[in-house]
Amino acid sequence: MRLLLPLTLLLTLGAANAQSATTLRLGVFPNVTHAAGLVGIKQGLFQKQLGNVKLQVKEFANGSQVNEAFAAGAIDAAYVGPGPVMNAFMRGVPIQVISGAASAGAVLVGRGDLKLRGVTALAGRKVAVPTRGSTQDISLRHLLHVNGLKASDEGGNVTIVPIDPANMPAAFASKQVDAALVQEPWGAVLEAQGAKLLVNEKGIWNGGDYTTTVLVVNTQYAKKNPEAVKDLLRGHLAAINFIRGSNAGAQKAISDQIYAFTGQRPDRDTLFKGLARTKITWDINLKTLGEYAQLNKEAGFARDVPDLARFVDLDLVRSLAK
Repeated sequence: MRLLLPLTLLLTLGAANAQSATTLRLGVFPNVTHAAGLVGIKQGLFQKQLGNVKLQVKEFANGSQVNEAFAAGAIDAAYVGPGPVMNAFMRGVPIQVISGAASAGAVLVGRGDLKLRGVTALAGRKVAVPTRGSTQDISLRHLLHVNGLKASDEGGNVTIVPIDPANMPAAFASKQVDAALVQEPWGAVLEAQGAKLLVNEKGIWNGGDYTTTVLVVNTQYAKKNPEAVKDLLRGHLAAINFIRGSNAGAQKAISDQIYAFTGQRPDRDTLFKGLARTKITWDINLKTLGEYAQLNKEAGFARDVPDLARFVDLDLVRSLAK
C-alpha cells in the first residue's frame, strides 16, 4: 500500500531544506463554491502572503481536468470538489486535502417551460452535471435513488449529461437538457433566465451540511516547499475572512474574477443568491465526508472508500486559523 505521510509531518521534514519554489500553480473554477480562491486571487491575498513565490492561476471547468493536471504534475494546489480528488487519491495521485473551502452551494433546477415538480419529474429527462464523477453527479444519483429513479447507465431512464457549468445557460436555452444539478452561481444564473428551483442547497443532501469544495495540495510540492504551502493557507484564510467581513466587496471580486475566466458577469442579485446558498468555511465535517465517500462507492465511481486520516489533514489550517 502506498504510504502517504500527514501533511504536517511532510512540512516538518521539508522545513530543514531551503524553499526551492519560485512559483505556486493554483487551480480554481469560476464558481461561487470556489469563492475563497476567486477572492484570494482578485484581491491579491495569496500573492501578498507568498511574497517572492509567484502565484500562477490556472482555470478549470471541472474536477476531471484537475485530476489530469495533478497526475501530470501540472499544478501544485487546487480548489476542487471532494468527489473527483477522492478518486484520484485512491488511484495513487500524490495529493491531500489541507482545508475546506465551501459547504452546500449546489441546487437542482429545471427548465421553466417544462413545469417540472420535484425529483420524480426527472424520469425520462436529461439532467446536466459538471462532469462524470463530480460531486454534483454523485449527489444527483443519490437524489434519484431515494426517489425511486436511476440514471440510464445504471439501468434507469434518467440521462446524465456532463456540461461545464458556464455552458449550462446556453444548454438550457437550446433545450439540450431539461434540468441541472450545478454549483452556484450557475444555479442562480439559470433561475434568472427562467429556470425553476426543484431542490435547494439544503435538500440536495444532509440538510446542506456537506462539503462542496476543498483545497488540495500536491504532497511532493508540500514536502519541498513547506513555507509556500503555509502561505497559501494564510491567503486562503484571509480570503475567507474578507468574504465574511464584506459581502459587497466579495460579490464584486467574485464577479470580476468569473468574468475574467468566462466572459460572463453574474449580476449582483444572482451573486447574492448564490452566496446565500453557500457556506464559505475552512472546516470540513468529516462525518458527512465519510458518508459522501460511501455514496461515491455506491455510485460506482470507486471500489472502496479512502482512509480519511490519510486523505485529509486539517492540522495546519486549524493552527493558522487560531
